[in-house]
Amino acid sequence: MPYFDAASSAPLHPVARQALLASLDEGWADPARLYREGRRAAMLLDAARETAAEAVGCRPDELVFTSSGTRAVHSAVAGALSGRRRVGRHLVLSAVEHSSVLHSAAALESEGGTFTEVPVDRTGAVDPSAYGRALRADTALACLQSANHEVGTEQPVEETAEICAGAGVPLLVDAAQSLGWGPVPGRWSLLAASAHKWGGPAGVGLLAVRKGVRFAPQGPADERESGRAPGYENIPAIVAAAASLRAVRAEAAAEAARLRVLVDRIRAAVGTLVPDVEVVGDPARRLPHLVTFSCLYVDGETVLHELDRAGFSVSSGSSCTSSTLTPSHVLKAMGVLTEGNVRVSLPAGTTEEEVDGFLRVLPGVVAGVRERLGAPARTSPSPAARPSLVVDALGRRCPIPVIELAKVIEGVPVGGTVTVLSDDEAARLDIPAWCEMREQEYVGEQPADRGSAYVVRRLV
Repeated sequence: MPYFDAASSAPLHPVARQALLASLDEGWADPARLYREGRRAAMLLDAARETAAEAVGCRPDELVFTSSGTRAVHSAVAGALSGRRRVGRHLVLSAVEHSSVLHSAAALESEGGTFTEVPVDRTGAVDPSAYGRALRADTALACLQSANHEVGTEQPVEETAEICAGAGVPLLVDAAQSLGWGPVPGRWSLLAASAHKWGGPAGVGLLAVRKGVRFAPQGPADERESGRAPGYENIPAIVAAAASLRAVRAEAAAEAARLRVLVDRIRAAVGTLVPDVEVVGDPARRLPHLVTFSCLYVDGETVLHELDRAGFSVSSGSSCTSSTLTPSHVLKAMGVLTEGNVRVSLPAGTTEEEVDGFLRVLPGVVAGVRERLGAPARTSPSPAARPSLVVDALGRRCPIPVIELAKVIEGVPVGGTVTVLSDDEAARLDIPAWCEMREQEYVGEQPADRGSAYVVRRLV
């Protein structure tokens, strides 16, 4: 069964498995002790730190191991903000950061601080100059991911780091998705990453803090990991994480080139094989193994279940696959369709045959879901006499409001309008996205007795 969700968690690398098993026998003792077993464990920990630091591009004494990538982000944000508290309590971040950064920003706000979200364009990329405009005299920290976890767009970290350095503001880079492919360039100040993203074991994160960055670890003091990651080190998992990072880096150039060809095949094929599909994310400046596309008139949860039944494991940023039932903040910030979203992220070793099998299955899956939902088929325009129509989709979740809109748009003449009544939050995002894809005009949102009224003008 092909597994196409490496962006969530990559399969355990063979080197990680070997290192984990070997270090279970050698690295079980307390590395803080002076007897031989402790010294042996300390040597393994030191060697792992040197290996990881080399891959990150920092000094070994600048890097600590944490219990997860999320913990690394939380510790980095809290420590940097506290270390620079005399400067202020203002944080700058992009609108498409990982939830760990967003949650840190929310915690800051709850404590009386403030944050500014820098918008992204339709590909999911930030403008470095926008970071410069967001920086203030009281800005203590800026955050920018190296590459987006949902759509794969790589961010201009190097340019942004220069702007932040010029303003005297440290930049934290969440490198969880990209570190396995190569080091993060530029004058970043702090970096966080997660081992299970590159094929290491879960439960190991990295936190690098450059020398000279003001940093005050939060919480009770602890002697381990320079006081920045309290608790007993999981040495076997740390050794496996470092060994696998070195291994995937050695394979990265060749594997990236091979997987990029397979992803390009998917990007080119989905629009031809499946009508009404938008491939999202930057077409060039992106991770080599990841592609995301959004299908009109389907819900992501059903598509994922049907693909799973067909033998393919993929993920989605659609609202219906989230326990919160809210649209993906990444897709929302990009202004693209949030429903019917499919993310394919290929692990190392994916074959052409597996990709071809996915492309054979996908059209039938999407067509079947659309048929069950009553989605409209593409037809020739027919004469229309009614200048305006109202669609009542109250109480119905997307993609149903969009489907009902598509069914009736040709019932009004060119220049006529369709008003969709909906109380589903996703409609606020998906109706404008539908207009963009189908070359219709989104007039805007108006208040209604229940929910909102979304007005669309027919152009074609």
